[in-house]
Amino acid sequence: MSAITKEIGGANNGGKRVIPTNKASKWYPAEDIPALKKARKTPRPTVLRASLQPGSVLIILAGRFRGKRVVLLKALEDGTLLITGPFKVNGVPLRRVNPAYVIATSTVVPVDSVDVSKFTSAYFAQEKKSKKEGEAEFFGDEEKKQKKVISEVRVTDQKTIDTALLAEIKKVPALKSYLGSSFSLKKGDKPHLMKF
Repeated sequence: MSAITKEIGGANNGGKRVIPTNKASKWYPAEDIPALKKARKTPRPTVLRASLQPGSVLIILAGRFRGKRVVLLKALEDGTLLITGPFKVNGVPLRRVNPAYVIATSTVVPVDSVDVSKFTSAYFAQEKKSKKEGEAEFFGDEEKKQKKVISEVRVTDQKTIDTALLAEIKKVPALKSYLGSSFSLKKGDKPHLMKF
């Protein structure tokens, strides 16, 4: 513990005093505060499965669009995958998906003509809302609730990607109907023996 020595003047108090530079706290917390453990492992970049290549047709296993067949456009820097239906074919918009929740099929759509350079993790980041809630928002007035409005930029980007993708999809016979159909298991199906 570091300390400093001070000269104290006066007839009765003369001499030197050793004063600690860091004084102990006058109070202690009522309960023990858990200390965070130091991470011993450094975060490593995500390594995707070999089957997850741009242009692969994937089957989504969970979430709102489960069972839908989608086209993988690229892997984003945060480890998620950028996919689209296309929206005109099966209603799946441009969105991110966790690689753990998809099955890659052997079907591949050429995506060299599709420009996806502008799409990053920041593109999909949500705007932060203020935490202040009024009485109406707290009690949930249905009349005053507004629907989520999709920005014009997103709509334009979706149309651009769909146009380029549909041009490639139309070159392959029956691919459009394949992407439009949903995947599901029937009685007696054995997923571990299936070849996608």
